[in-house]
Amino acid sequence: MPLFRDTAAFGSRYEQAFPILSAGEIERLSHFGRPAYYARDEALFVAGQVGPGLVIIVNGRVSVRHRDALSNGRVIALQGRGEFIAEVSELTGKPALIDAVANDDVDAIVIPPSMLRTVIVEEAELGERIMRALILRRVALIDSAIGGVVVAGPASSPAVIRLQTFLARSGQPHHHIDPASEERVCPFLAEYEIGPRDALVVCLDGTVSHNPSDAEVARHLGLVDSIERNEIYDIAVIGAGPAGLATAVYAASEGLRVIVLDSRSYGGQAAASARIENYLGFPGGVSGRALASSAFVQAQKFGAEMLIPAAVTDLRSLRQDFGGQILLTLADGRHIHSRTAVLATGARYRRPAVPGLSDYEGRGVWYWASPIEARVCQKQRVAIAGAGNSAGQAAVFLSPHVEHIVMLVRGPSLATSMSKYLIDRIASRRNIELLTDQEIRSLAGDDVIGLSSITWADRTTGLVETRPLRNLFLFIGADPEVVALGACPIAVDDAGFVLTGERLLPTKVIEWSRPPFGMETSVPGVFAVGDVRSGSVKRVGSAIGEGAAAVSQIHQLLAATS
Repeated sequence: MPLFRDTAAFGSRYEQAFPILSAGEIERLSHFGRPAYYARDEALFVAGQVGPGLVIIVNGRVSVRHRDALSNGRVIALQGRGEFIAEVSELTGKPALIDAVANDDVDAIVIPPSMLRTVIVEEAELGERIMRALILRRVALIDSAIGGVVVAGPASSPAVIRLQTFLARSGQPHHHIDPASEERVCPFLAEYEIGPRDALVVCLDGTVSHNPSDAEVARHLGLVDSIERNEIYDIAVIGAGPAGLATAVYAASEGLRVIVLDSRSYGGQAAASARIENYLGFPGGVSGRALASSAFVQAQKFGAEMLIPAAVTDLRSLRQDFGGQILLTLADGRHIHSRTAVLATGARYRRPAVPGLSDYEGRGVWYWASPIEARVCQKQRVAIAGAGNSAGQAAVFLSPHVEHIVMLVRGPSLATSMSKYLIDRIASRRNIELLTDQEIRSLAGDDVIGLSSITWADRTTGLVETRPLRNLFLFIGADPEVVALGACPIAVDDAGFVLTGERLLPTKVIEWSRPPFGMETSVPGVFAVGDVRSGSVKRVGSAIGEGAAAVSQIHQLLAATS
């Protein structure tokens, strides 16, 4: 019987997703693992349970099945000699997302997660092939939209949209079910009462939660743990946007012990960009989500620990008492000890002073423009407020999905704040209407449908206009996202952005025996990079460069204090 693979899931890249190792390659990899035997019908992987690592089939065949939390699914591959079973979860020992069962008696080699990372680093050519396969398999699991977590509830429910956004930004396969249209197919859901603003989440471990928080879902998925960490890290990175991930990649690749924390998910604001077209090395552009996902996996490849979502509630310098340590306190009460810390918390989009704005957040008011929001406002008329690149990228992305877009710009033009390629692209879209010198005055709607109309005024003529629009995307500048610093008063500028390096000297807030490093804050050993830093260029490329620069400066600091 010939082996088969689900080409619908992997398309033209299934050979890259399922490479076949030669006898010589299997022999080389065997030194990193241990031999294993599986009897016929024995499970090698169970979705929702921690897998053993990368499993290389030496003899026999294994069926790999993708399923969701309601046991719906399909066989996606029948794998045989020379093939391996794993996806990105196996890099870090997270719960498996697939089932794998032996069709015959199977001889195999099992490479545990810690050694798998060693393989990828030390065996360059083989490591590249394996890494590509792991990523392609995860992408296929996500794109299939039939497996993983089940989110049940009305498509317009704020809880459903929030949870789908979290799962998508966390790279977790999930499937949405609307009980109103699919109750016959899923009688299981009839046992639960799901209101118009509710969501029911069924995880692969069998856990059923009603309107859970993102953190609760993360715990059920094994994305975060509850263990105490008594070791001392070299760097604790707070924030997993481009600056934070770059810091983690450069630091971990150079042998430093790194932990990354973020209160939401990885990628930051960049992850919401449908396509970044001015990033070096990507002439065809790259989606923010793809760039962030690659960096996230890359950091783990080099051994960086990820604790996401995990909120930092307090940061203290214990350098007088504990020999140069930084103490982080998490929302769950745990502590992280590190020799240095890097603030990479970025910035958050401003909320305009519009009465009742919070009443419509998640119900017509959005701060992201992802495929989830595009689905919600399919073929509708929408408004976008903002004049920066994020607003431009959102307009270009949403344009094919919606009937009409009104761009509300507070200033006289886009030229001072938006890249020209985006201005040109907006001008070429017939369904984008640009209105300058406009200011949003009020929103209207109700508890049932959410936002129903928007009122704005011309700042030069005073003319007021109201239109029936059910979706408003806000990209109107950013405020620094500074973590709760507790007893660690870090100096900031008038706008709240963190001062570093030479910008500290005129303030006279520090009295050190040495000048601060370029990315160092007013607290020795605490650095700031990316959008949260005063004077930074608010671009993905510069954020990544600052992460690399901070690692170089931290090396110097650690060398001087060791």
